[in-house]
Amino acid sequence: MTIKVGDKVPSATLMQMKGGAPQPVNTDELFKGKTVVVFALPGAFTPTCSAKHLPGFVQNADAIKAKGVDAIACVSVNDAFVMGAWGENQGASDKVMMLADGNGDLTRALGLELDARRFGMGTRSQRFSMIVKDGAVSTLNVEEPGAFAVSSAEHVLKQL
Repeated sequence: MTIKVGDKVPSATLMQMKGGAPQPVNTDELFKGKTVVVFALPGAFTPTCSAKHLPGFVQNADAIKAKGVDAIACVSVNDAFVMGAWGENQGASDKVMMLADGNGDLTRALGLELDARRFGMGTRSQRFSMIVKDGAVSTLNVEEPGAFAVSSAEHVLKQL
């Protein structure tokens, strides 16, 4: 079952590179009492994700945070080392949290998996964005397969 507006984000532990080592980030703690923009994508270093999706949030981070957002988080079914390297490559360091959902636990709990086996990528996340307020989804934008529009930073900025 896919998460919907009004639902609480499921509890999960994601990983983030800090000080050269993966550190756990619990979703309950991440969202408690905060407004967080989350966007998820199929994979680090992939074409649309690297050319448009993450760069849009990096470029618009200040404008998004000026609308009362406490944090911006990028989630992908990759390991923390890959997410950390990709964040450095994209200049995301202090603008976007690069969170690894290495086993796809959060993605599966959200009901937003993508079967990318035909591309040799296994199970990944669909491309989506959501605005989470105090742990509950207030806005959810799930892309149609192959599309990139409603999960973009520019679209989310208009929704805030």
